[in-house]
Amino acid sequence: MGLYAAVAGVLAGVESRQGSIKGLVYSSNFQNVKQLYALVCETQRYSAVLDAVIASAGLLRAEKKLRPHLAKVLVYELLGKGFRGGGGQWKALLVGLAQGSSGWAGEVGNFAPAYSLLILPRFVRVNTLKTCSVYKQGFSYQGREMMNEWFFPGTLKGKHFLLDPLMPELLVFPTQTDLREHPLYRAGHLILQDRASCLPAMLLDPPPGSHVIDACAAPGNKTSHLAALLKNQGKIFAFDLDAKRLASMATLLARAGVSCCELAEEDFLAVSPLDPRYREVHYVLLDPSCSGSGMPSRQLEEPGAGTPSPARLHALAGFQQRALCHALTFPSLQRLVYSMCSLCQEENEDMVRDALQQNPGAFRLAPALPAWPHRGLSTFPGAEHCLRASPKTTLSGGFFVAVIEWVEVPSSASQAKASAPERTPSPAPKRKKRQQRAAAGACTPPCT
Repeated sequence: MGLYAAVAGVLAGVESRQGSIKGLVYSSNFQNVKQLYALVCETQRYSAVLDAVIASAGLLRAEKKLRPHLAKVLVYELLGKGFRGGGGQWKALLVGLAQGSSGWAGEVGNFAPAYSLLILPRFVRVNTLKTCSVYKQGFSYQGREMMNEWFFPGTLKGKHFLLDPLMPELLVFPTQTDLREHPLYRAGHLILQDRASCLPAMLLDPPPGSHVIDACAAPGNKTSHLAALLKNQGKIFAFDLDAKRLASMATLLARAGVSCCELAEEDFLAVSPLDPRYREVHYVLLDPSCSGSGMPSRQLEEPGAGTPSPARLHALAGFQQRALCHALTFPSLQRLVYSMCSLCQEENEDMVRDALQQNPGAFRLAPALPAWPHRGLSTFPGAEHCLRASPKTTLSGGFFVAVIEWVEVPSSASQAKASAPERTPSPAPKRKKRQQRAAAGACTPPCT
């Protein structure tokens, strides 16, 4: 049925004030048809997800007089803005569903990532290049602990916010919060960024003055985060092949007050690790193109995006492998963060395992953020050091992060000289091997 028919169906439901929906729908929120029309338009955007929620919760079985179109708008309104009273016998079902309970009819897992768009918090990173506090900007601070217990539909609302318990400078706002017109956002003091997307820069943790490569940088949120950690001291070499995305990124970085970044419209794979400009690069952030299977918004816009085809996965994995191998050949590399918004093992744990196997003894997986509740799949020893993220476990989009560190194995000569700190030891053999691999432009054994 078309949009106009859907509006007509909702209006009919409002006028009838049927059963337990009276207190929910017939309120000041629907003062005129224009407001209701706008709500239905927004609801239609999430039509497939809402149908799955309604079917899984058995809403139309519990409320047999409730019309389908009205049910869809009603569920969107409830999950997006919190319960306003009433709700009948199915209110508990929807609350349970929003909290990730199981046992409902149908497969919740099939639509949970897309459905999560309706219930996830709004995350906002404070840009420490420009500010350190937003407490005096009309918002009320509610605490730092117990975010998962605080946040479910209707609990955190209005102009209230939390501080993320694990991630410095990250604020947590109610689902419906829109800060795009807020002066602090427009002036670059606030960055709208998902919780999991803040992990890569935070875990790379380059100290001020460092030289860093952001290999696949656009749209630039992670780059601005790196600049904040560097305090604009040092250098970020940011690469991306898409000229339009790079132009948008330049605007974002300018608004954020970033002055230590050098943008290049260049393929990272074509960048020579032996170029003198990169001799002091100790840190690399690699977030290559991926299937996007962890992004709820992509699943809404592209049906089937959550389950990429084997052919697409194979093509993406080939590029990811080449990029990771290339990054590991930079002679002065000490720490690399590999991340992507994918849920696929082929792009995540398998990629890290292969990279470590191709560089035996040279690199290791570093333990990352032990308090993070969702770890990597146990597909190889040490995979638990990787991080995963999901709407259900971390209140964020789907994500994967691995921290790879260079293992410095001192030579016997350097060990003998350890008692004489005034003398500078010669480079360890491992570093020489990395320089040789960089000159050859490949990993050992070669990537395919």
